[in-house]
Amino acid sequence: MCPSDGRATLIAMQTTDELEAWRAEHWQDEQRRIGELSALSAHLSAATARWLELAWELKGETTCDDLAGWLAYRCGMTGREAREYLRVAEALQELPVIRAAFSRGELTFTKVRALTRVATAASEEGLLGLAAALTASQLERALRVFRRITAADARETHELEFVDYHFEEDGSLYLRARLPAEDGTLLVKALDAARERVVVRRREERAAAATGAEMGGETVAPALNELRPVRVEALLELADASLGASGEQGAERARVVVHVDAAALTSDRGGRSELEDGPVITPETARRLGCDAEVVAQVERDGLPLGVGRKRRTVPPALRRLLEAREDATCLFPGCERRRHLQAHHRVHWAHGGETSLDNLVLLCFHHHRLVHEGGYTIEDGPEGTLHFRNRFGVLAPNAPPRPPPGRADEIVDTNRRLGLEIGPRTGRNGGDGRFDLGATVSAIYDVAAA
Repeated sequence: MCPSDGRATLIAMQTTDELEAWRAEHWQDEQRRIGELSALSAHLSAATARWLELAWELKGETTCDDLAGWLAYRCGMTGREAREYLRVAEALQELPVIRAAFSRGELTFTKVRALTRVATAASEEGLLGLAAALTASQLERALRVFRRITAADARETHELEFVDYHFEEDGSLYLRARLPAEDGTLLVKALDAARERVVVRRREERAAAATGAEMGGETVAPALNELRPVRVEALLELADASLGASGEQGAERARVVVHVDAAALTSDRGGRSELEDGPVITPETARRLGCDAEVVAQVERDGLPLGVGRKRRTVPPALRRLLEAREDATCLFPGCERRRHLQAHHRVHWAHGGETSLDNLVLLCFHHHRLVHEGGYTIEDGPEGTLHFRNRFGVLAPNAPPRPPPGRADEIVDTNRRLGLEIGPRTGRNGGDGRFDLGATVSAIYDVAAA
């Protein structure tokens, strides 16, 4: 029992009966608090399980494609936390026994998160019994050791890895690959991250179109990217990011070359605007690509080059560092937390006379940079130096999500009771306090999970 602040009271007590009565009352009060703490912990676990179920239902039943981004924005968490919650929610769809125990408040999210990295439909019952006997830290430690041991059994998968590609007769590219689990997971995570960026852009485009329809605007036909499968565009997203980051020091950077006439760059009428060895693009796309790019001034006559000017970077490195320091190196679009592969956007484009200066530049991620150009968004000065983003229908993007309603602990308890859950101080299966035998535990996990 922890030392009590009632020490002066103990000294003042004159009889053994008074002391024993005080100890009994104090012990009962302490047990009541411990019981309430344990019960609330189980209620929170059950509520978290329900929260994950609702999040997963939203994934399949609403137009919210970038659910991780929406959860991070709406529920006050980081994007990494939201993606981990959704990973667990997806894994639980194939683990009904663990999901049921979680929904009853018997397992904490920490234990469930660890189990979903190893458990299968065939092994979940055995692993659930082990999880009930171990503390959360013991379970995570044992599963980490188990995963290192089983990695040795996967060595032969490395011998089967390959990547192959060729162009079909119609000019399309055909890809085939086989990768070990860890490398495949890395690729899938990269594709998933790219997919999330793609669906964010599509969601915003659809929302803008819907807002326009509600306001009596014209119905806009879906863009080519909207009709393209999300995973295809995600793969191209990875290729674009790789080209932007490739090249050794002193080597020529891989780049996309745009040929654009001055008339096309300063207005939407007339003049050439096309990719080198590629198709024609819109002048607005050319302006976006030229916001923060290496520029080569080339004088041509009848399509033949007569001279090439000196290459320069639109945003010099020193100015770029000042820009990142001013804006904390994050995308300025409301709700966006991206810090990598940011682009410097000219609020007044240099083709229209805008200066490459700190006052005329803002940092945007690739997708929001494209929204500002091709998507029709405008950037306005707000009070106290803030910036507001308004879509082409005049609707402002909110700078913060709506405030959630106040909540109380007894509401969670009442909700769980209405769901028919019988939760008490001993509902949580949090493990014992006995000696932890790591070797025997890992062996037991191997017998269950690797059979």
